[in-house]
Amino acid sequence: MRIAAIQMRSGVDIDANLAAAEALIRRAAYDGAQFIATPEMTHILQRSPKRLFAAVTGEADDVGVKHFSGLAKELNIDLLIGSLAIKTADRRAANRSFLFDGKGHVKARYDKIHLFDVTVSREETWKESNVYDRGDKAVLADIRGATLGLSICYDLRFPALYRHYGQSGADIVSVPAAFTRPTGEAHWEPLLRARAIETGSFIIAPAQGGTHEDGRATYGHSLIIGPWGDIRAQLDHDEPGYICADIDVSDVQDARRKIPAWNHNPDFTA
Repeated sequence: MRIAAIQMRSGVDIDANLAAAEALIRRAAYDGAQFIATPEMTHILQRSPKRLFAAVTGEADDVGVKHFSGLAKELNIDLLIGSLAIKTADRRAANRSFLFDGKGHVKARYDKIHLFDVTVSREETWKESNVYDRGDKAVLADIRGATLGLSICYDLRFPALYRHYGQSGADIVSVPAAFTRPTGEAHWEPLLRARAIETGSFIIAPAQGGTHEDGRATYGHSLIIGPWGDIRAQLDHDEPGYICADIDVSDVQDARRKIPAWNHNPDFTA
């Protein structure tokens, strides 16, 4: 299966972001990709809660859901939209991934479990829980005979979720992200490779990159990693673009057979 990760620099205008995502998705599809994944917050990156809630809607009315459903059907691809901001109440939202099949149907939804409530530095503090509701369900889905486990960005730092996916038979795990620049420079690639090695799974990690209209700066450097921790494709910058890799899911069983740590659960006391 040929897979692709889309790298974006989403701004505050939903229509402009949809157009930018579509252009890159089409390029990847014309390059032969059958499964394509986009980053976290594909259709809007907006730090102001007031402006965010003025722009987003519930799922039934969301223009992104409708747009990407039609695009997946037209291109006959499995399309993972890394996440959209979906309004759930007057001042609440979900950070939600959507997986569309080649007929445009929503095959799976995943709400981000681990919310980014951190102080990166004196100048940079984030508290996603002020706006977003925490998800509470790990999600697995089928894509062309492979099993996909869904996660989003900050989830990457919590290996128990990925161990669950590995033990549940995930061949691929998606990690769409909008990593901050300082944390991305230090931790993005090492953590992604660690999750691949620990689980014996492919990791597809489409990222936001660059300085955005709302003032934040993200790291980019999207990656596709094999189950042995080997890098199959990468972008070495934060500009918009895409990467493709041809993968064979038999590599997953090969890696797990060699190093079965993903399924070892020894008891111990402290």
